Amino acid sequence: MARWCYRHRLVVLLLWVGALFGLGASASAAGTDYANVFSLPNTDSKRAYDQMEKAFPERAGDTDTVVWKVDTGTVRDQSVQSRIQPALDKIGKMAGVGGVTSPYAGDRGATQISANGRIAYAQITFAQQANAVPKQLVQDVVDTAQGARRGGLHVELGGQAILRVQEPPTGLAEMIGILAAAVVLFLAFGSLFAMLLPIGIAIFGVGTGLFSTQLLSHVTSVPDLAPLLATLIGLGVGIDYALFIVTRHRRGILRGMAPEDSAVIALNTSGRAVLFAGGTVCIALAGMLVTNLRFLDGVVIGTSLTVVFSVLAAVTLLPALLGFLGARVLSRRQRRKLAAEGPEPERASGFAARWSASVQKRPRSIAVMALVVMAILAIPVLSLRLGATDQGNNDASTTTRKAYDLLAEGFGPGFNGPLQVVSTSGDTNKLVQGIRATTGVAQVAALPPAQGVTVIQVVPTTSPQSEKTDQLIDTLRDKVIPEAGAQAHVGGVTAISKDFSTVTGDRLPYFIATIIGLGFLLLMVAFRSLVVPLTAALMNLIAAAASFGVLVAIFQWGWGLSLLGLGKEGPINAFLPVIMLSLLFGLSMDYQVFLVSRMHEEWVHTKDNARAVRVGLAETSRVINSAALIMVCVFLAFVLSGDSGAAMAGVGLAAAVALDAFILRTALVPAAMHLLGKSNWWLPAGLDKRLPHLAVEPAEEAPGLVTEASDGGSTVVHGFVRDAEGAPVDGAVLTLLTKGGRQLDRVTSLADGSYIVSVPAPGTYLLSATASSYGARARHVVVTDEPLVHDVELTEGEVDAVN
Repeated sequence: MARWCYRHRLVVLLLWVGALFGLGASASAAGTDYANVFSLPNTDSKRAYDQMEKAFPERAGDTDTVVWKVDTGTVRDQSVQSRIQPALDKIGKMAGVGGVTSPYAGDRGATQISANGRIAYAQITFAQQANAVPKQLVQDVVDTAQGARRGGLHVELGGQAILRVQEPPTGLAEMIGILAAAVVLFLAFGSLFAMLLPIGIAIFGVGTGLFSTQLLSHVTSVPDLAPLLATLIGLGVGIDYALFIVTRHRRGILRGMAPEDSAVIALNTSGRAVLFAGGTVCIALAGMLVTNLRFLDGVVIGTSLTVVFSVLAAVTLLPALLGFLGARVLSRRQRRKLAAEGPEPERASGFAARWSASVQKRPRSIAVMALVVMAILAIPVLSLRLGATDQGNNDASTTTRKAYDLLAEGFGPGFNGPLQVVSTSGDTNKLVQGIRATTGVAQVAALPPAQGVTVIQVVPTTSPQSEKTDQLIDTLRDKVIPEAGAQAHVGGVTAISKDFSTVTGDRLPYFIATIIGLGFLLLMVAFRSLVVPLTAALMNLIAAAASFGVLVAIFQWGWGLSLLGLGKEGPINAFLPVIMLSLLFGLSMDYQVFLVSRMHEEWVHTKDNARAVRVGLAETSRVINSAALIMVCVFLAFVLSGDSGAAMAGVGLAAAVALDAFILRTALVPAAMHLLGKSNWWLPAGLDKRLPHLAVEPAEEAPGLVTEASDGGSTVVHGFVRDAEGAPVDGAVLTLLTKGGRQLDRVTSLADGSYIVSVPAPGTYLLSATASSYGARARHVVVTDEPLVHDVELTEGEVDAVN
């Protein structure tokens, strides 16, 4: 497939461009139909909502607030009322607004004016929950309310629905992440074309994935959170997958292979690992289905689609683009050096090789040091508290943050998250008295009953994200309501957030067990080992604990939070563990696959565990660290999105990837594998026979190709290297490789142009020849049990070896 894509590169490119623009045009014409279907069956807040919807269908939705403050005088002044009340009346008449509670409406409204008379608020109740309210309606409400502003009169709006119209400029975080990735790629490759390849693959993968998700939103429920997460994961894996393949391709060219053969081998080795890694990411994402939180189904669809398209782009579009570039995938300096000095020897060098040797010499001390670092970072996770951030975490310039601060100033922080006690039977007055006497309650107001249902608005003294507010909800449910002898349920946005945190926490162990179990089975099948997947599972848990420890320290404890410009500390978003663990396990499995597949490849050839671990780490650590650095740049860029949830996810994933790549895969995993020795590759014989065979790396000992252990014994390939005029070429470098790209022998032609290379056994091999001032040549040669005569002709100038 890679060879076909390489040779038919124009067709492949046109197909991808057509797919991208075709899906884009269809998605633009169809528009978006994202539906945030959020439901928590069998929870108290859901029962409260159902009762409200039954008795007050026009008031069962989200309740938001309009807050105003005067610099001088009071909000009761006629000049203030004459501007605010008409705006409230206009909002109340809008379709989709259930009602508006004004502070100027009788004695009851007086409670909506602060004690000093400088701040007042009105409540706007929509007919639907916040996520289902049309954005245009919310924007109309905001524009109408803020139209009443004047000098000395400040009008702001707060609430869950208002948040939806405060989305920051789309594409800013993505653009900064791509630019940062481009810098890392250019430093790694030193070539503009090589830098552009992974970014182009990521853009095609993310673009087709997002457009497909947008079209699917018309036939299934996809939340508007899905595109953000799909972009987050798509950019990361798209760039990483292309990086792994391009790195292998460049190494092949530097070792004397023709561009086409190098591309084919790169796809047949790293490309297989990409397919496998993409599959593990999708499986990890699908693990979210175990939570039975239906609104996450659309997230799974969107993110998995983007990963699938990124993998397809890496294994089809990338070889086509490599065909257009040829040797220009190398930097000019590398091309000049290759022409002058010939192919590079097949050995790792530099810091990666020295570090790999150090790990082999001191595995125990390095493992202990890595474990200590991860354990220290994981300590804060012991105080992890799931919940929901509120508008106090928004940027200080947003209207929701200003409204939050005004309400807290005038009425206390509890006004930012009122509770709704929905009573269907019993003595309502006794229930109201019991609630009013409860510690932590600032205000209580019962609305007129309808169809036997009474809604009691309860304003806590603490903010929605406060742990004391959670305790108040428990007190109302477990003590106050039963003591009043009423049949009632506690609802509202704050109660829903608490119930969501509880449900998520209860289902999290099943979710973690599922994705770790599936990952264990996949790695066991791929690497024919029990110890390797067990090590990977333990490393995933360590990485998760340490990354959540970093999250708790920053967002819950507030360490360095001011540097991010995201306001005050608070609980960790309840939805984050599920999403973050899915992405983390998928991405960490990528690094495990790329690292261990190279080790396994060396183990299969040599049966020397120490050499396999040393060579695998030396040859892959640099590319894994580069890939991780790119991921970190992309994820951290989402701190600039202006959304606290996206910022939290970005910081958490960046920390997870950095710790996983720079500490676990570079130090702890290889150190542990050195300590475990040959037991790394142990698999009971009976289990080995029953497991299906799934090769991450290509089989180099397939019939008709290379049978290095056959009875034919070793032989040789010999001949002459001449130029187009028939003159001998002195000093040409000839390299014999297996079809998998492993170097077997390397010689230099003599003054008469003669050469001879050793062949370990009959089979098909790749023979490449290169010399200064000549183009490279590479051909497959079929060797029997007799010596093979094979003459090579080199042409002056830089010639595409394929042609």
